[in-house]
Amino acid sequence: MAVAGHRKDAAAARRGLTSADARVRELALGALARAGALDEAAVLAALADPVPAVRRRGADLAAGLPASEPLVAALRQAMADADPLVVEAACWSLGEQGEAGAVATLSGIARLHVDARAREAALAALAAIGDPAGLEAVLDALGDRPTVRRRAVVALAAFDGPEVDEALRAAAADRDWQVREVAEILLEDADADADADADPDPAADP
Repeated sequence: MAVAGHRKDAAAARRGLTSADARVRELALGALARAGALDEAAVLAALADPVPAVRRRGADLAAGLPASEPLVAALRQAMADADPLVVEAACWSLGEQGEAGAVATLSGIARLHVDARAREAALAALAAIGDPAGLEAVLDALGDRPTVRRRAVVALAAFDGPEVDEALRAAAADRDWQVREVAEILLEDADADADADADPDPAADP
């Protein structure tokens, strides 16, 4: 089935979508994507598949399709999936599609999901969307475990305001060195931008 994708044999890949073997169905989705023939119907069917691995693949590949109403609805449903990796992939795709209507649900996942990978993906999606309504969840995540805090600090780059500056200063003293490093870089960038705004180019004067 992987060969079908490399050969851009969309017909062979489509036959694989109905295989009784879940692994073949999963590979068929990737083959269709490589062949440039993946469509919404295939992804919607994958998101409803009984096997988590197929749902994960469908959620992941959904990012490359236009954000139609049925697809967004299916992805939002996938954010409640029992498999955290399906949730992770659905969050990522909704972020890539800039789906502002999912911010409230993404915020809930970032705060409350039992799996850290899902929380991290929700934070990344909130940053990709950049809606101010998602900022509070990002700030809350700065009290989470180190991997989630790192993702939250990176996400702060998508937002502005005094609470963001305060959070970055606090993160620069975090006990995790990677959190500190990201916060320090973002603070340096903010200082450089402020200096540039305060010191206009003399060559631009008449």
